[in-house]
Amino acid sequence: MAEHLILVDEQDRQIGTGEKHAVHIAGQLHRAFSIFVFNSAGKLLIHQRAFHKYHSGGLWTNTCCSHPRTGETLNESIHRRLMEEMGFDCTLEEYFSFIYRAEFENGLIEHELDHVFVGHYEGDPNPNPEEVAAWKWADPAMLQQDINAHPSRYTPWFKLALPGVLRRL
Repeated sequence: MAEHLILVDEQDRQIGTGEKHAVHIAGQLHRAFSIFVFNSAGKLLIHQRAFHKYHSGGLWTNTCCSHPRTGETLNESIHRRLMEEMGFDCTLEEYFSFIYRAEFENGLIEHELDHVFVGHYEGDPNPNPEEVAAWKWADPAMLQQDINAHPSRYTPWFKLALPGVLRRL
C-alpha cells in the first residue's frame, strides 16, 4: 500500500494529498515533523539513518523525523513515529516550524513545512534497524562544531533546525 503525504500551503493548510515518492520527485510542499529528545545531562539523542533509506542514507540526524499520515493528527503521528523508529515515547512540545527545500543526488526533493518538537527521555532507545543504522547521545556544543566542520555528514533539515532548538533551551 502506497504511503500518502499531506500537501500544504505555506500557512500549513492542507491542500491535498500525494503519493510519497511522487511528492518527493515533484518537490511538492508537504507536512513533516522533526523530534529532538534530550536527557537530563543535556545531551541530544541523534541517529544515523539506515543506509538503504530513499534519501540521506547513512547521514546523522535528529532523534526522529517523518511525515504524518492522512487522517492522523500531528500529535498522533509524532508519538506513533517516535515509538516505531526509536522504540520509546515521551512528552513532546512543539517549539517552532519552518519551511525548507533540499535537492538530493538521486533526484528526490524534500520540500517540507517541518514542525519541530522537543522532549526529554532517560535511558537508551530501542531503534528499528530498518530506520536506524546507529545512535548516540551527543553534546550539543560539540555536535554543532562537528556540523560546522563536516556538514555533509548531517541531514539538511537537522542542520537548519538545531540552532533554533538550542536557542529555545
